[in-house]
Amino acid sequence: MKSIPISLTCLLALAGCQVAPDRLPQAEPAPAASCYFPSTEEQALETSVAVLTEWGFTLDSTDTTLGLISASRERPLHGYYDPYDNAYGYGSGMRLFGGLGIGRGGSGIGFGVGGMGFGGGMGHQPVEVERVSLFVNDAHIRISRDIRRFDYAGDLRESYSASNDDFCRRFQATFEQSLPANGRPL
Repeated sequence: MKSIPISLTCLLALAGCQVAPDRLPQAEPAPAASCYFPSTEEQALETSVAVLTEWGFTLDSTDTTLGLISASRERPLHGYYDPYDNAYGYGSGMRLFGGLGIGRGGSGIGFGVGGMGFGGGMGHQPVEVERVSLFVNDAHIRISRDIRRFDYAGDLRESYSASNDDFCRRFQATFEQSLPANGRPL
């Protein structure tokens, strides 16, 4: 009988410990009911684009045959507190890449400093990116919105679903006000 190496045995034991997720990913919190509303407007895509651009969004992509619109807007976060900034004991706003070393070799002493980044990132600002996707079908409009916050180094720090009742009701009210009697956006 052939012996099985210990590393293979450990690998097989660890492979048996892997657990599959018990549910598929989903938006949390769930989108508000007001994010799905009826619209019999023929020009719903054009009106939706007009509302989003009026609110300061930039169109990222559109597919008129599918009825999809994707838009986003970005704003700087002045004084944004990063809850993860001091998580590893480096201090507020300090990042250390590389290392610090002192060595002695032959007839001299060497001192080396690895790449270091301190402070708020010169010229960089924490930002919040708000993304909105709209799906317009024959008789309804569905809104999906999320917000992502990035720190001064461009690392994602917070991300959450923001398809809340307030935003969707404001969108629906503005959408309906933008529709004149003849069906064309103002």
